Amino acid sequence: MGFLDNSGDIILDAVLTDTGRKRLAEGNGSFKITKYAFGDDEINYGNYDATNTSGSAYYDLQILQTPILEAFTNNTATMKSKLMTLTNNNILYLPVIVLAGNAQLSGPGGYALNNKIGSGSVVVPVDITTSNTFSGDADMGVYIDGVAPSSPTSQTVRCDQGLNTLEIPATYKLDAELQENQYIVEIDNRFGSITTNKGTSDQSFSFIDDDNVASYYLSTGGYVFSTKVKPLPGNDPDDLDDPNTALAGPRGTHLMFKIRASTNLRTSTYLFERLGSTFPFGANNFYSIDTIVRVTGATTGYRLDIPVKFVKQKS
Repeated sequence: MGFLDNSGDIILDAVLTDTGRKRLAEGNGSFKITKYAFGDDEINYGNYDATNTSGSAYYDLQILQTPILEAFTNNTATMKSKLMTLTNNNILYLPVIVLAGNAQLSGPGGYALNNKIGSGSVVVPVDITTSNTFSGDADMGVYIDGVAPSSPTSQTVRCDQGLNTLEIPATYKLDAELQENQYIVEIDNRFGSITTNKGTSDQSFSFIDDDNVASYYLSTGGYVFSTKVKPLPGNDPDDLDDPNTALAGPRGTHLMFKIRASTNLRTSTYLFERLGSTFPFGANNFYSIDTIVRVTGATTGYRLDIPVKFVKQKS
């Protein structure tokens, strides 16, 4: 990977993804480019200088001459900030996606990050022995039961989408063009899979890439829910703000899901020994693997990385 010289002209550097290259190499005549994505990860728009004494032609010169990374195909690292097209140009704030913790939510749902053993991660015990240890030890904190996600003690990951600003009241409705109705959730398929917010139905992945990252396109019941507009103050007892949200401004939708540990993690220590580490807690020692579950809004392209720790008690 390197930088392209962008000192004189605007550069567009495009490459095929790993999957695109694979399909091109098949050589059966079926290869056809149908989708594109553009990003500006390197650009700092704070460099726009409206006070430049040389005139308006120089206001954005530093931005235009920012060194640009060569395009590369590693989907786990590239295109973190994808460009989007909006028909409404009168927009002050763009929506975000945030992980909703129980400390922020008065209503049901949400995940309290585990600071006991997870260092702020979503903790997933992967077998019955570990789950039993967790459920019997109050110091373990909250977790997702990777063996039985539908267990009443198993937490739910909730992500709220909308405007995180106090400048626009939460009593306003989010512009439909900014609302996410489909999310892409990516998880390392060697470690786990995605299941519904109640943990009762596993979702089939839509695609798995050469890095074993499985992509789930979630838009149906059990995953994506409309978030109520914050009610205006009044005398109606139904004006309670339920469910609440982790966002300060207008709300879009929220995504809820659980994680089921893979068969490999449940029945073997191989991946823990190859990719993980060990740590002591209380009277027991545990294996752990730290990874990321990535949530991306299909409309806006906003991306949220959620730290996840899979844990297995050592025998």
